[in-house]
Amino acid sequence: MTSEGWGTPPVEPIGQHYIVCGGNALAHRLVLELVEHYEVPVVVLVPDRTRDHAPRIEQLDGVAAVVEYASVTEEALRAVRIETARGIALVDGNDQENIHAALSAQGHNPGIRIVLRMFNQRLGANIERLLRNGTALSGSATAAPAFADAALSRPNSVQVGDRFLHIAYDDDIATDRICVVADRIDRQDLGRIRLLPDQEGDSASFVRLAGEFGDGGPVRSGTGSGTEARRAAEPVPAGPDPEGGGVAALQTLPSEPAVRIPWWRRLRWRLLDTLRFFTSARLRVVLITALAAVLFAFALLWYLNGDFAWSLYASLLDLAGAAQPDQPGAGDGSGTGGTWQRIAQVVITFCGITFAPVATAIMVEVLASGRRGQHRSPGAGTRDHVVVVGLGNVGTRVVAQLHGLGVPVVGLESDPQARGISAVRALGVPVVVDDGPLAEQLRRARLKHSRAVVAVSGDDATNLEAALEARAVRPDVRVVLRLFDDSFASHVYATLDNVVSRSTSYLAAPAFAAALMGREVLGTLSVFRHVLLIAELPAELGTGLIGLNRHDLEDTNGVRVLAVRLARSPRLYHWNYADRTRTLEPGDSVVVAATRSGLARLNTTLTENA
Repeated sequence: MTSEGWGTPPVEPIGQHYIVCGGNALAHRLVLELVEHYEVPVVVLVPDRTRDHAPRIEQLDGVAAVVEYASVTEEALRAVRIETARGIALVDGNDQENIHAALSAQGHNPGIRIVLRMFNQRLGANIERLLRNGTALSGSATAAPAFADAALSRPNSVQVGDRFLHIAYDDDIATDRICVVADRIDRQDLGRIRLLPDQEGDSASFVRLAGEFGDGGPVRSGTGSGTEARRAAEPVPAGPDPEGGGVAALQTLPSEPAVRIPWWRRLRWRLLDTLRFFTSARLRVVLITALAAVLFAFALLWYLNGDFAWSLYASLLDLAGAAQPDQPGAGDGSGTGGTWQRIAQVVITFCGITFAPVATAIMVEVLASGRRGQHRSPGAGTRDHVVVVGLGNVGTRVVAQLHGLGVPVVGLESDPQARGISAVRALGVPVVVDDGPLAEQLRRARLKHSRAVVAVSGDDATNLEAALEARAVRPDVRVVLRLFDDSFASHVYATLDNVVSRSTSYLAAPAFAAALMGREVLGTLSVFRHVLLIAELPAELGTGLIGLNRHDLEDTNGVRVLAVRLARSPRLYHWNYADRTRTLEPGDSVVVAATRSGLARLNTTLTENA
């Protein structure tokens, strides 16, 4: 890498541009969003023009300049003309570096729009109070729900008010759907998918009704008027697209689908994992053997005496070393004088004697050997868990989300210095830390008993290797991959079954771009590799929304109005608001579903109206 700023001329005089600081995958996607959909001039500040995604960023059409500086310093900000920029996005570096750069940018240009990536969301919320016109977002927090939901085979959802929006496909589409969001879905060719296709107008059902009856009158011979009218007026259900391929629709849920795991299975996992954590293999053999002998001897006492209470009482005394032999028994009077009962009591007594030194050995092993300071490995009772490969920012978020849902998780990381290991260990989640063969790591993570594998390392090849190794061990296991390259992901979809691919940068970049333009995105929904944005737009002075109606907003291709909140009832969402001619008034707000390009076009329209 060159020395700081060496060989990099300052940007030619330019104004009203946007600055993206970073050379990673998120920076790459964000620059694409800005130059392709928002069509604004972009200057990129990269730490090294020869590494990571910087070479590909430099080749993008529409990029005004690419400037190289090792860090975002005062000199670097002056080189990218911070004083004339409209906005800056800090999507590389750690939280501390981004905070320092954001405050420096605000010092040079008090009115600039600032969007910074923060892993620590609580810290980010506090930093927003220090910024006059800024917001802090977490790329991993934006993308993690999509990975976690894909691993659990449940729909990715975005909460709006008291409802959860999600995408349903084909036969899962209910009659109360809000709108069709995609058609021509073909797993073999994901490029055919069409997001937010042209919809029929609200009068379509009446047009079908008129065509059904024609000019001959409202009733045809041999038909009932009421039945025919209802059938003609019913909307055409979402089904297979006439041109081939499946259909996806937006629906609502009253709450997120619960992850149902029987309590007795959770109890079994906890007991077995606790036993394995506190004991070694030899101690477990001794304990299990002694316990089996005690149970067998108790059963023998009960069988010979027929008195459960007396047998339990005598067994507990023998186990504690307080046996009192030759007490008269019940029934035939043999009591403990019988040979087999005496043998049973001797067995229980000697097993009780072994429990004390075993308990002492456990305490010595735990306290003296420092087992609590080591990584917790998955226990013998780990079942139906999710194996998360890669404990970076995204992997740590996915583990935390699954753990919060009560789903057993096992982390797998090859780098012992990875930042997510300590965070995952703090949750009590087992971690396999090993730089050996991936197949061996997956075996130690008990892949054979898992429900899914989520590979979210920063390298596409490593994630694909994890998928192939997992399939070699368990052909039916569900696999969720983090892949950046779209064509690579399409080949994976066409080749492997029960595989889901997501791109962290693809999910997060639209939210960062919208935030840079001053728009709030509530969340993103995945339609395979495509992204649908859910945003809420308030009708305030200067936003350009006041005076527009539903038809005006949807006239921009790639936008659907889902709900309207009126100023007189701000807590009530009117879903599928029927009045398309009512104009928005100050205090109203609308919830829209939009494609990336649709939201960009809507932003341009609102900016022109403001």
